[in-house]
Amino acid sequence: MTEAVQHSNIFKSMKDIRFEDTISHQCGITMNDSVEARAIADVMESKKGVTVTYQPSLIRIDGDPKLIFNMEEISEALGRSMTPHLFEISTSTHYGRMVMVDDNTVVVFGDMQEALAYIEH
Repeated sequence: MTEAVQHSNIFKSMKDIRFEDTISHQCGITMNDSVEARAIADVMESKKGVTVTYQPSLIRIDGDPKLIFNMEEISEALGRSMTPHLFEISTSTHYGRMVMVDDNTVVVFGDMQEALAYIEH
């Protein structure tokens, strides 16, 4: 008998939402459910400060204050090469500032001040 895997869920009903006058450093990506998306989610699930939420047709990955996607880790989980460009194609949408910091790493920043270090002027 297979045991059900329990995943965190960031979605709340309106009655459970509390509005605050604060700045959030949260960030995240949403992907259509696919082989690539599941490999990315598998890698990210074990990282500190990361929440992976599975919906029927999408996977959402949220973090605070940033998400670091290492293409070598994802390639290993996927069983084939993942590049930053293929990674961006796999994501449906994101919030925060997405930056390709090198040929192996994509970072989504929740803190815009931190992201500014990577933006060309």
